[in-house]
Amino acid sequence: MKKPTFLTYEKPLLTAMVQCATPDEAICMILNSIADGAEAFGIQLESLKREYRDEDTLRTIFAACGNRPIYITSYRNAESEGMSDDECADLLLRGLKCGATLCDVIGDLYSPAKYQITDDPAAIAKQRALIDKIHEMGGEVLISSHVCVFMSVEEVLEIARKQREHGTDIVKIVCMADDDAELITNLEIITKLRAELDCPFLYLAGGSQSKIVRQVGPILGSCMYLCVHEYTPSNTHVQPKITAAKAVRDILL
Repeated sequence: MKKPTFLTYEKPLLTAMVQCATPDEAICMILNSIADGAEAFGIQLESLKREYRDEDTLRTIFAACGNRPIYITSYRNAESEGMSDDECADLLLRGLKCGATLCDVIGDLYSPAKYQITDDPAAIAKQRALIDKIHEMGGEVLISSHVCVFMSVEEVLEIARKQREHGTDIVKIVCMADDDAELITNLEIITKLRAELDCPFLYLAGGSQSKIVRQVGPILGSCMYLCVHEYTPSNTHVQPKITAAKAVRDILL
């Protein structure tokens, strides 16, 4: 059976992020998110304790999502602190095998770099090989660059072009918006990405104006909302709640 996709959608997907240490916590978060109206899930595997990363456990967690598309991350932090990039990539492939659709390949995988986008030819070659493997397994790829500073329109477009050259299906870039001027530039960035890219994209921001970027971004062109059922000590507090994102989206789109 073909996996549900992140590449086609009528409205930007309400993607509930799950950052949980145990399977029981993750499944409860998933079920509560479904009750809120979640249409897709982002399971952050680096948050899951290592003893719960076997195939049977991952399949059990993913089964709770029903037939909704699943986006997985395998970052270098949290419970994955100290793992090699090869080990992080292997975890993505395991998650893909167990039912996930979209794999988040960080833009500096195999060669940590400023702004999380590498220019190292050897690292790029390894990324492309990983991306080919994901595609062969029926998956989709999102390359992410967590820039975490304010950037101009052209600087963001350059990162997006590099991600596309590396082979991504979806571009993801996270910058900052800390005042009104930066907020306006962030919104302009989203409209430029929509105009110039030939693929879906997800543009996000941190900072004091980040919630506006995250709520309005999908209205302007981002492919999904990253949102949460509730705020906990372990999840990302700038992400809107599912119910709030759904209310804004369904009124404006």
